[in-house]
Amino acid sequence: EYEEKTGRAHRPLSPKQNVRKNLDFEPLSTTALILEDRPANLPAKPAEEAQKHRQQYEEMVVQAKKRELKEAQKRKKQLEERCKLEDSIGNAVLTWNNEILPNWETMCCSRKVRELWWQGIPPSVRGKVWSLAIGNELNITHELYDICLARAKEKWRSLSTGGAEVECEDAGFSTADREASLELIKLDISRTFPNLCIFQQGGPYHDTLHSILGAYTCYRPDVGYVQGMSFIAAVLILNLDTADAFIAFSNLLNKPCQMAFFRVDHGLMLTYFAAFEVFFEENLPKLFAHFKKNNLTPDIYLIDWIFTLYSKSLPLDLACRVWDVFCRDGEEFLFRTALGILKLFEDILTKMDFIHIAQFLTKLPEDLPSEEFFTSIAAIQMQSRNKKWAQVKRMLIFDNR
Repeated sequence: EYEEKTGRAHRPLSPKQNVRKNLDFEPLSTTALILEDRPANLPAKPAEEAQKHRQQYEEMVVQAKKRELKEAQKRKKQLEERCKLEDSIGNAVLTWNNEILPNWETMCCSRKVRELWWQGIPPSVRGKVWSLAIGNELNITHELYDICLARAKEKWRSLSTGGAEVECEDAGFSTADREASLELIKLDISRTFPNLCIFQQGGPYHDTLHSILGAYTCYRPDVGYVQGMSFIAAVLILNLDTADAFIAFSNLLNKPCQMAFFRVDHGLMLTYFAAFEVFFEENLPKLFAHFKKNNLTPDIYLIDWIFTLYSKSLPLDLACRVWDVFCRDGEEFLFRTALGILKLFEDILTKMDFIHIAQFLTKLPEDLPSEEFFTSIAAIQMQSRNKKWAQVKRMLIFDNR
């Protein structure tokens, strides 16, 4: 009409427009294609085809309802499990706060507490329990932390301005050594839990992590900073106040196993690897033989696990549960956890060659199921020929002498 009024020539419709003009309906879905009658300009559906389409539609409805019901049941189950977990955590928090922590010395070794410990310490009391379990044999105070931090800051200023060496207790260590250590701290902080984005430059815990690691290099210049420490310090920062995190960090690294690894005591490290292999062969003989055949030695995968106490290798929540029991059982649990990992993936690992095993163990799957993982660890027996971990280790140390 507009074209007629304005005198514009009427343009012929394109083939596509012709088709669209002839359609009396436009199907809106697959269901419509099945159920709707054909348009008037097409032959009607045969009765058999119409019946078949009707049946197909009814089957689609039934399947859709089944899926909806299944998904609803799954959601309900997940909600029930979440509520059950929250109730369990709530009850555990009350037990820890009201019964266990006020009576720590008498209750920490009881069977009830050990069982609760295995199930995982509630996050709200985790830091307190870790502090008590790790202890403070070094008698470090908050004031000592402030002194070490002040010295670290003084060093940073001196090194950044190119000033003379700072005179302090670690005068025997060169400026170059300290510069390398401080530079390594800076690099490692940016690599610590990068997915969380809280320890990187500008993140809320960047300065805290930097302070603790710097203070430790002043407190223990004979050890300095070693890669892997940043992950341990970061986990402690997430659960403790800064000064308390430093105290726990320093005491934790002072344990025999951590000191052997962080000071790179090759003799002691080989003793730990040898002790580990004794229990490896005892618990997983088939996999042990496969590793031997492929010349896969424990240092290839254990070093990274031990250096970071699994905080880099496992999902953070799972690593914290490993820390829970590690604080309870000591170094033995670190190696028991390693055997639990190998047991969990035994079927997969026995089919792999050297390269694929090494790649798999240095980058574990990110979706490890917590309960299945701890069930695997629980199945590991830390006893070989009636000898426990500590006895086997002592025997190996004596033999090496």
